[in-house]
Amino acid sequence: MQDSLDILDRDKIVHYVLSLQDPERGSFAGDEWGEHSVRFTFCAVAILSLLGRLDALDKEKVVRFIGNCRNFDGGFGMVEGAESHAAYVWTALGTLAILDRLDIVDSDTLCWWLCERQLPNGGLNGRPEKLEDVCYSWWALASLAILNRAHWIDAAKLSAFILSAQDPEKGGIADRPDDVADVWHTVFGLAGLALLDYPGTQRVDPVYCMPRAVTDKLLGRH
Repeated sequence: MQDSLDILDRDKIVHYVLSLQDPERGSFAGDEWGEHSVRFTFCAVAILSLLGRLDALDKEKVVRFIGNCRNFDGGFGMVEGAESHAAYVWTALGTLAILDRLDIVDSDTLCWWLCERQLPNGGLNGRPEKLEDVCYSWWALASLAILNRAHWIDAAKLSAFILSAQDPEKGGIADRPDDVADVWHTVFGLAGLALLDYPGTQRVDPVYCMPRAVTDKLLGRH
């Protein structure tokens, strides 16, 4: 599809995406009936970015919404007033990175909070007092990578944790060792390993969760 974007009706897609934005809050919904959150806001901004149509977006409204979701610990919640959560941190940072507005992030405080997500077994959790989960090998690590702090965690222990959650017979990856593997944790486990430069993986873009070669081509980066 990356070589066939010209077959898309870009104007219709842009019109649809922009129709989901709250004109006051600046946030986006997932559909015309859905809730607004930073995750849908990231999806909307990423779509416009990949189509080369960020010019159609009121960027300052989006940045204001993301800023209003920021907490005292440096993290970001799903909406204003919600507790910090690593998955929403990534969607917030991804949005700000695309809009070139990472300047509003308290990087030191946030990265300290993200590093505290690593538990003694090497795995990462999404918020304090929760169990480790392979999917946060992406959410938390990619957030650190966006802020150029991926080296702040123990990469060897994280790699070992991800690999320990792989089903030795079926090959998939589970949320943690001895649980049932699924595609969700497999994709984010592999993406996390790619961020850690694990042998045999392609370079991955921490902002888009896509192979770097693909985003470089779509965005015209060389």
